[in-house]
Amino acid sequence: MSKKWYVLHTYSGYENKVKGNLQHRVESMGLDDRIFEIQIPTEEVTEIKDGGRRVTTDKKVFPGYVLVRMELDDQSWGVVRNTPGVTGFVGAQGKPSPLSREEYNKIMRRTQSDAPKKTSSNLQVGQNVKVINGPLAEFDGTIAEVQPEAGKVKVMVSIFGRETPVELSYNQVARL
Repeated sequence: MSKKWYVLHTYSGYENKVKGNLQHRVESMGLDDRIFEIQIPTEEVTEIKDGGRRVTTDKKVFPGYVLVRMELDDQSWGVVRNTPGVTGFVGAQGKPSPLSREEYNKIMRRTQSDAPKKTSSNLQVGQNVKVINGPLAEFDGTIAEVQPEAGKVKVMVSIFGRETPVELSYNQVARL
């Protein structure tokens, strides 16, 4: 038997509970020689709240899913499948399909500390904003582009009667 990564489908929001329940079941049933690791992939996301306040949190990469590294046999399958909160394995025709090494690496690359950070905000193209700091403070403009990976927006600001695109950080603008 080989150790492979499988994807479990869980009730959304129950990922941590499933991980805890499964770890407890593995220990109590002595299956730590067949079920090795349980992971909930997360990534760091910085959200810009009203007023430009930055809040960094860990968000689940795949809400409703948990990764389990295990040797699949009838007993290990039954223990995992009957864990409270687990709705099933991901796979074709009800059979669990292991992740390929490339798929696993791609998922885990998003969780590493050197992965590009995501920034989210409630800013949208076409929204009217006021510049709240920097050399253009107090100018009003309209968002022309949102760049979540960089945490920046391109705002069209009227300077000397002419529309000028200006690139600003999320925390330099506030919604009107």
